[in-house]
Amino acid sequence: MVNYKDLGLVNTREMFAKAVEGGYAIPAFNFNTMEQMQAIVQAAVETKSPVIMQVSKGARNYANATILRYMAQGAVEYAKELGCENPQIVLHLDHGDSFEICKDCIDSGFSSVMIDGSHLPYDENVALTKKVVEYAHQFDVTVEGELGVLAGVEDEVVAAESHYTKPEEVEDFVSKTGCDSLAISIGTSHGAHKFTPEQCTLVNGVLVPPPLAFDVLAEIEKKLPGFLIVLHGSSSVPQDEVATINQYGGQLKAAIGIPEEQLRQASKSAVCKINIDSDSRLAMTAAVRKVFAENPAEFDPRKYLGPARDNVKKMYEHKIINVLGSDNKL
Repeated sequence: MVNYKDLGLVNTREMFAKAVEGGYAIPAFNFNTMEQMQAIVQAAVETKSPVIMQVSKGARNYANATILRYMAQGAVEYAKELGCENPQIVLHLDHGDSFEICKDCIDSGFSSVMIDGSHLPYDENVALTKKVVEYAHQFDVTVEGELGVLAGVEDEVVAAESHYTKPEEVEDFVSKTGCDSLAISIGTSHGAHKFTPEQCTLVNGVLVPPPLAFDVLAEIEKKLPGFLIVLHGSSSVPQDEVATINQYGGQLKAAIGIPEEQLRQASKSAVCKINIDSDSRLAMTAAVRKVFAENPAEFDPRKYLGPARDNVKKMYEHKIINVLGSDNKL
C-alpha cells in the first residue's frame, strides 16, 4: 500500500471547494508520455495553478503502474525544482470501470479515482460507486462518479450516442453513493470528432456545434446546491492544430470540439473540473508532423518530442489562463 501523501500529492477536496467558491475550474489533463507530464507541470508552475494529472486504464497499462507512481512523485519534485514550494497536484484515474482497478490505483498512490458505472443500470451504478467510495475514503482518496452517457471514443470508453444526465436522479445518486464529485452529460463528448457536420450550423464558413445544455446544468445545481460537478470530453479541438496536422499529411476531417466560450461559462458555475485530452494529442501530433515534414532525415526523438512538449505546454497555459481561470490560485 502506497499512500498518495507520501508521494507529495493532494486529493481534490480542498481545490474543488476553492474553485466553486472562486468561480473557476481545475484543469484535468490526461497524459500518456513523459513529455505531456513535463508540460503539465511546467504550465501549472508558470501559471501558479493547481492541476489534475489523469490517466485512463489504457494509459496506465501503457506506462506501467510502478513507473507511473514514480512519475507522479517526480512531477511533485519537478514542480518544486521549478520554484513552486507547495504544488497542488492530483493523480487521478479517469474512467475506472471496475472496483478492482480503482482499488489497485488507490493502493498504488493515486489521490483520486473515477468510477464510471454510467453504462450500467442505475441501481448497479449506485452499488458500484458506493463500494469504491467506501474503500477510497478509508485512505482519504476522493471519488468521482458519473451519471449520463457521453458519446464518442476515448481509449476503452466508447458510446454511439449521448444521454443527458437526468436531474431528478442526481440527489438520490449522491446521497446513496457518498461520491465527492459527479461527472454529468450536458452535450460534451469524447474524442476529436465530437459532432457531425449535420449536427452543426455553418456560420461564416465555420461549423458551429450545438450549445451545451446549460438548462440541464442549472437544474442539477438546483437539486445539488454547492455540489462539485465535472465535465468530461471538453477539448475544443483547436482548428489551427488540425490545419497543421492536415497540412503535413494528416487526414483529420470535420474535427469539431466544444467552443471555449461555453467552457468559460461552465467554469463559472458548479463545474469545478474540466477534462481535456484530445487537445493535447492534437498539439503533440501537429508539432511532430511539422518536424518530420521540414526535416525528413531527423531521427532523434528529442528533436521532435521536444517541440511537441513545448506546443502542448503552450496549449495548457492557454487553457489555464484564458478558459478555466485557475491561474494564480496557489
